[in-house]
Amino acid sequence: MKRQWSLILAIIFALIIAIFAVINVEAVEVDYLFGKAEWPLILIILGSVFMGGFMVASTGVVRIISLNRKLKALEKENKKLHEEISTLAEKANENQAVDHGDTKLQTDQA
Repeated sequence: MKRQWSLILAIIFALIIAIFAVINVEAVEVDYLFGKAEWPLILIILGSVFMGGFMVASTGVVRIISLNRKLKALEKENKKLHEEISTLAEKANENQAVDHGDTKLQTDQA
């Protein structure tokens, strides 16, 4: 359900941007560091939206990659700890078996 609402909001946002861009079609002057140019305002608006979307998506991808690395490290640590627990449990079982054997021998001798 959350994904559907996200999609609906994205479509509404895209429609608002498209309407805003279509209304503003006159040419505007854009100053660059190395010069000036005239561009239709619709291209400036759409270019800004796409650049903003790209920046947000890039940030999201970097965060996902970071979280995946952290997840793999934690899974590796979890596996190591489970192996350590298994080893300790086996040792405890061996020690318990040895203790029971000693108790049995002491009762037999008495």
